[in-house]
Amino acid sequence: MDEPLLARLHFGRDDAERDARDGRGLLLRGGFLPNAAHDAAVSGRKMLIIGRKGSGKSAVCMRLMADGTDRPGRVLVTPDDAAGEQLRRFELEGLPGASAKALIWRYVFALHAARFLVAHAEDAHDRRPAAVRALRRFLKKNGELPDASGAQLGSRLAQSARGLQTSLSLEAFGVKAGLDLAQSPSEGAHAGGQLEVVERGVAQAFAELGCDTAHEPLLLMVDQLEQVWSAEPDSDSMVIGLLLAARHGASVYGRFARFLLFLRSDIYDSLSFGEGDKYRGDELRISWTRQALRDLAMARARASAGPELTEQRLWREVFPPEVDGEEIAEYLFRRCLPRPRDAIQFLNRCLDTARETPGRDRITEADVRQAGRLFSAWKLKDLSQEYLVAHPFLANLFPLFQNAGYVVTRAVLTERFEGARETLHGRFPAYAGTLTPTGIVDVLHAVGFLGVRRGNDVVFAGDDALPAQPHETEFHIHPCFREAIGATDAIHLWPYEPLVARDRIVQARGFGSIVFGRSARNRDDSLLDELRRSCRSVLSQVDRAVLLTPDVRSMIRERIEHVLDDVGCIPHDAGSMDMEGHLLSTARYFASFAAQLRASGLDDGAGGVGGVARRLDEEARRLRGVAGGSYGSLT
Repeated sequence: MDEPLLARLHFGRDDAERDARDGRGLLLRGGFLPNAAHDAAVSGRKMLIIGRKGSGKSAVCMRLMADGTDRPGRVLVTPDDAAGEQLRRFELEGLPGASAKALIWRYVFALHAARFLVAHAEDAHDRRPAAVRALRRFLKKNGELPDASGAQLGSRLAQSARGLQTSLSLEAFGVKAGLDLAQSPSEGAHAGGQLEVVERGVAQAFAELGCDTAHEPLLLMVDQLEQVWSAEPDSDSMVIGLLLAARHGASVYGRFARFLLFLRSDIYDSLSFGEGDKYRGDELRISWTRQALRDLAMARARASAGPELTEQRLWREVFPPEVDGEEIAEYLFRRCLPRPRDAIQFLNRCLDTARETPGRDRITEADVRQAGRLFSAWKLKDLSQEYLVAHPFLANLFPLFQNAGYVVTRAVLTERFEGARETLHGRFPAYAGTLTPTGIVDVLHAVGFLGVRRGNDVVFAGDDALPAQPHETEFHIHPCFREAIGATDAIHLWPYEPLVARDRIVQARGFGSIVFGRSARNRDDSLLDELRRSCRSVLSQVDRAVLLTPDVRSMIRERIEHVLDDVGCIPHDAGSMDMEGHLLSTARYFASFAAQLRASGLDDGAGGVGGVARRLDEEARRLRGVAGGSYGSLT
């Protein structure tokens, strides 16, 4: 009997490295979605693939490595802690930090190219010309032959660093290092001279083999650099050195080799160096739309459950078609940061939640909501961990937004910050310059926690490269974090409760006719009509408030429509109901609603919440007048 679809369905591992190694992993079994980054990497148009954590950089890298199994020349460098320590600490007298670290990176690239050429000469070209033999002698003499000692990259780098800082054995290239380079003016110049000899030897070997016409160029890739990076000058120099080395290598090896660096955007964007503008044409930033995430989910679903799985079946039978009235895919991917890892985690959490109940063959709306609450908590914690090095205070900012509306203004945030200023500055004195209302907005927008309202849209980091501007005053918490932060409504408003007052009972059947000359029912109906009129007047003002964002507009409408629905539940012959009390209660609710809208700090103009608040106050006064008139006629 075939395994049920829900049991077979899976969206893959959270990280590309594990997914690629896993026998059941989907990355290499149809679960990879080719994108602009992959195409640019394959074609050689770009050298820098930049993206946030979880955006798919390593997936592209793993895909390229897998594609290289039937092609010559794919080399991946992933520094471990020991290697990172060597790279950060490497120094040369006479050279600034980044220039010195560029030399050690250049040597790493030259060694990898030399090892590749020694093995590749016989495997692919069935010959070993003189330049290749010289490379092999050089590697052997310096203890750099492939897996000669089984040493890890860190210990090999330590050895390489010592060679550059002292003397390499260059006899294989016809150079006596101690004799020919002894007169170098500095340690840096000495290391640079040795390295040029090695690079010329590698380039000569490429040329003698004729690799440029026989096959694709050697692809040298560096990934996972964030594992050895910290927010220290030495770490920045290490990354800048890598960029300088890759650019230099591209000019030295020309058509024989290409370089591909996968860098996290927060690391790359924090760098400041004089030649940074030269890399703009080499950059490609990974970005994901909701449709692209949906396509990725479908590719992975088919890779796990079979190619016969259709979108119709996945999104309307396995998943519920809608959640809270929103189409399921839109609901899911709107609550993810725009990157594959988040989408994969949310989808898999929905599956796991459904499977916790034995015998289930589909995911319910309740499963999706429950999964969403846990997912939101994960992502809030993950966000602070992702930026722990660059922004160690991040988790301490979240209480400023807790249990309030997800729309917050600069003025309201400033007020909240003032109450926490002393505590934040006491815990993080080194970051006091950043821990200001403006600095907090800048950081939270950059990491994706806050979006900026621009016109009638809310723009999050990644949608627009423009940071939050000083004149922008309205910010929205990303839907991904709202459940965890307790901010599920646009504005923190008291919930509407049915206001039918039952404490004042009109006992006299003829009461209305004695006082007013008409029946109680007619009087009650008249009051209800006035209440309906007030609700519709407010709703009309909401529709005309062009400065309201759609979610704020929807929230205000929902509250007023609850009042209107409550009116519709009152029977026409409810002679025992206190209709005047009901109007007064509604008037009080309208007045408090108006006060809360003003307190939100949102646009107070006629086209924003200010116009709605004024209309609520006007209708509250009118309802009190209508109710007060009836009481006055009784006395």
